[in-house]
Amino acid sequence: MEKEVLIFGHKNPDTDSICSSLVHESLNNKVGWKAKAVRLGNINKETQYILDYLGIEAPELIEKVEEGQEVILVDHNEFSQSVEGIEKAKIRMVTDHHKIANFETSEPLYFTAKPYGCTATILYEEFREFNFEIDKKDAILMASAIISDTLLLKSPTTTRFDQKALEELGKMAGIDVNEYGLEMLKAGTDLDDFSPEELINIDAKEFEKEGTKFEIAQVNTVSIEDVLKREAELKAVIQKTIEEKGLSLFVLAITDILNSNSMIIALGNRTDVIKTAFGKDLENDKAFLEGVVSRKKQLLPDIDKNI
Repeated sequence: MEKEVLIFGHKNPDTDSICSSLVHESLNNKVGWKAKAVRLGNINKETQYILDYLGIEAPELIEKVEEGQEVILVDHNEFSQSVEGIEKAKIRMVTDHHKIANFETSEPLYFTAKPYGCTATILYEEFREFNFEIDKKDAILMASAIISDTLLLKSPTTTRFDQKALEELGKMAGIDVNEYGLEMLKAGTDLDDFSPEELINIDAKEFEKEGTKFEIAQVNTVSIEDVLKREAELKAVIQKTIEEKGLSLFVLAITDILNSNSMIIALGNRTDVIKTAFGKDLENDKAFLEGVVSRKKQLLPDIDKNI
């Protein structure tokens, strides 16, 4: 019996990781590959809103893969962001919109990476290339992922390809993109019942440059002030994470999705990077970054360049 190819996004999965995994499953099954979407972490509230809206279950949670397991990576390619055992898995395909780093395989593979605002936009184009019909469920999944990653097309990561895809997908799904999108984004900003540990891991990614490890986490909100009421608790768990993982820097971006700004909390022995990267002095370990909403395009490049 043919073994299923596992499809998954990165650890601490966001909406794009989950939705694109599910859509990739549909696409691969149409092509004729036996594939199954899985996940590497808990579902956040924004993503749960989408799953509830569609009345579907979250993909199965996995913690590791066995040697030789065939896998497809979506929304990431760095092994540090992937599943335990990825080094010995057989990577069959990658579909991503991030930089390519720390990636190596022993065999050829299908690798698609485009500088779009969202992985789902790439998948939308692949549906079109194969001339496959997009059903309402997949249209909503892809539209939701684009809305999430581009903050309703307000993020600087947004491209004309994302704009076109979202417009078409909204029509296919029969939804008012702005109305649905705002409700979806607001659902993801309900942080009241999260512990400090959960808050800093809602959407966290670890990076490494020349042996220096750092992490950038992000939470979306409609009130930065409300999140900062827990500042002392957040700093304590950030410091604990730094010590446990041997990080040189941990940056938590608290992003106001309505006003498109972020307050960052930065701890570690390389907080000097914040000054050189953004021209901002930290005050009580914090800095306000006006107009900054994207980790991929606005935070990571400057931090990585100066680390």
